[in-house]
Amino acid sequence: MQLAGAASISVATALVALKVWAWLATGSVALLSSLADSVLDLFASIITFYALRVAAAPADREHRFGHGKSEAIAGLAQTLIITASALYVGVQAVLRLIEPAQITAPGVGIGVMVASLGLTILLVAFQHFVIRETQSLAISADAVHYQADILTNIAVLAAIGMNYWLGWYVADPILGLVVVGLILGSVRKIAIAAIDVLLDRELPAEVRRSIREAAQEHPAVRGVHDIRTRSAGVAEFIQFHLELDPEITLSDAHRISDEVEDAIKRRFPRAEIIIHADPHGINEPRDVF
Repeated sequence: MQLAGAASISVATALVALKVWAWLATGSVALLSSLADSVLDLFASIITFYALRVAAAPADREHRFGHGKSEAIAGLAQTLIITASALYVGVQAVLRLIEPAQITAPGVGIGVMVASLGLTILLVAFQHFVIRETQSLAISADAVHYQADILTNIAVLAAIGMNYWLGWYVADPILGLVVVGLILGSVRKIAIAAIDVLLDRELPAEVRRSIREAAQEHPAVRGVHDIRTRSAGVAEFIQFHLELDPEITLSDAHRISDEVEDAIKRRFPRAEIIIHADPHGINEPRDVF
């Protein structure tokens, strides 16, 4: 995760430098939109990098559940940054629609955008590898807007070509607005994922079913209820009540609970599991959902 964060900062820095040069040479609004997005990508990647360092810190006296939610906070910070980028680009695109202009030095713009496209594709491929290995929310958020950048780069290439060689001057600002739409679409996904973590949204229904199945596979388990789950960055938290024979000893209940916990751990190795043992048949309030 740390390596992915560092790679993101390195790529964003290189893209900003290339696009500043290309925008000054071409004056393309579509390229300006891509530059603005890359500048804010750089800030977002820096936030992500430090959020990952905090998230990786072990639990301490003040944070007994760890620091995983710092990833979600970083994701929300990214949404604010990316939204600001989109609004700026949208204003510039509308101004260029009012006063269309021809792009200059198209070769520079095309060369830079092809290089940007290649770097971004490599970064996204690496990020997806890291996401598969860690399920990191911060890296997932980073990957979402870099995926939008791939489409952005393609749109900018098309805008430069149509503006310079076909004389379609409005293509540049129109495609700039298309880029704005792509950016805002990526913001929505990031924001929803971050808010879900901060509000302790339950893990997917299939995860809860798998937890119940793993617990009920133990021959001594009479029932399972009040399953509650949540995630905090790369960590998952699972708790539930386990119904056992009321005649068994406390030592047996402890042993069975440990065996059930081990079975669930094999399915969800990153989870922290809390089990409350109940005597089967006891009448007590239960969750209705």
